[in-house]
Amino acid sequence: MSVTDVSTDAEAAVERIRRSWGPVGAMLPVVFTGSVPIDAQRAAVRALERAGYGAAWTNEVLGGKDALVQAAVLLAATERMSFGAAVANIWARQPETMQAAAAQLAQAYPGRFALGIGVGYPEQAAAAGREFGRPLATMRDYRQRMDRPTQPPAPAAAFARILGAHGPRMLELAAEITDGAVQVMQPPEATARARAALGPRKVLVAGLRAAEDPGDVAARVREHTEAGADHVVLMVAPDGDFAAGVEQLERLAPAPR
Repeated sequence: MSVTDVSTDAEAAVERIRRSWGPVGAMLPVVFTGSVPIDAQRAAVRALERAGYGAAWTNEVLGGKDALVQAAVLLAATERMSFGAAVANIWARQPETMQAAAAQLAQAYPGRFALGIGVGYPEQAAAAGREFGRPLATMRDYRQRMDRPTQPPAPAAAFARILGAHGPRMLELAAEITDGAVQVMQPPEATARARAALGPRKVLVAGLRAAEDPGDVAARVREHTEAGADHVVLMVAPDGDFAAGVEQLERLAPAPR
């Protein structure tokens, strides 16, 4: 396969995931103080799929929850919903392993998985026995190593790779080495700055803390999409009741496409 073919496949994968997401997605309620039974997670994503969400997003807790394993289980539990990791921590696995795992998901569920990656914090690097280093250089090196050949090779399945990026320099890096960026808990002005940094073709995902009033949520989603977001992820308050959080997301589900 030529470099041109690889580039074309990646661009097609990005467009396909952008369409499958739709304008609004849901972050599965985040719980740090316990483990949510997998049957409850399966029931949750099925309910969110029925409610009209095109995409569900999962977080990762270093040493406590693997976002890619979780995505694999939940992809198998749904029929058409797309899933995104927001974000998979680079200290949790080697870059070649990250690439291979995501490519396997992309091969098994074409057009339904996007990989968000992030450099995290010095404490996370230390917990993995690694040096945090300079974030931009660390992230660039990690992303480059994802494309290293391995034996056996990773599946040749294209998928969207996006970078957790809030600062201007990390956004510039996202525009250079990935398919886009994900930001959370930022105002519409930050979304507009991110769009300007990424340019028109890159994917931009904005995470938004969900309110109780559907009208208020719709207005805030509209602010971010008008500022340049391709997709807005609704997030409920962390460490609440998981089932109650899912019910809140159901109430705020977008109108069917």
